[in-house]
Amino acid sequence: MGDYGQDTDHPWHRLERGEISMVEYREQLGPLVLEAGLHFSANSLETPAAKTADSKNPSIVGFAFEPNHLVVDLVHELKSCGFRLGVLTNNVRELRQAWWPMLDFATIFDDVVDSHEVGMRKPNHAIYELSLSRLGVEAHRTAFLDDAQSNVNAATAVGMHGIWVDVDPTNAVQRVRQLANL
Repeated sequence: MGDYGQDTDHPWHRLERGEISMVEYREQLGPLVLEAGLHFSANSLETPAAKTADSKNPSIVGFAFEPNHLVVDLVHELKSCGFRLGVLTNNVRELRQAWWPMLDFATIFDDVVDSHEVGMRKPNHAIYELSLSRLGVEAHRTAFLDDAQSNVNAATAVGMHGIWVDVDPTNAVQRVRQLANL
């Protein structure tokens, strides 16, 4: 995935920006793997779970998507209180069908900024600014949650309240509730 905290020309970053397909990513990854002294086959990028993925436990190319129920409950509470909600995601075109059916994104969220659709990825400051613009909100009145500290740092740098979500999201949920006066 390259240095995830950077936005470079690494094949994974290009894939998330929608510049290349998953097939092209795999082709470009091969020489990097060999250069690193590792061995792989074309099938090593797929897991048994990927081949048997279903809508209850979607998994493609070794990625498993499961909703974080504490965060989902918070999202519904914020929505019921009238807050504008958005999703800002680094995503791969070929993986969207695995996570999109998990929630009613079109109804719950006021906007979804998907990296492969807009040609930018986190932590590029421009994608945060695009998200703020599309939601029609000011950075200092916005909370941004992410499980990658580099993305939280970038959100903070553009003036948002960056909140890191750990494996146990309790602290992040409490911080958002505090900021929202809930």
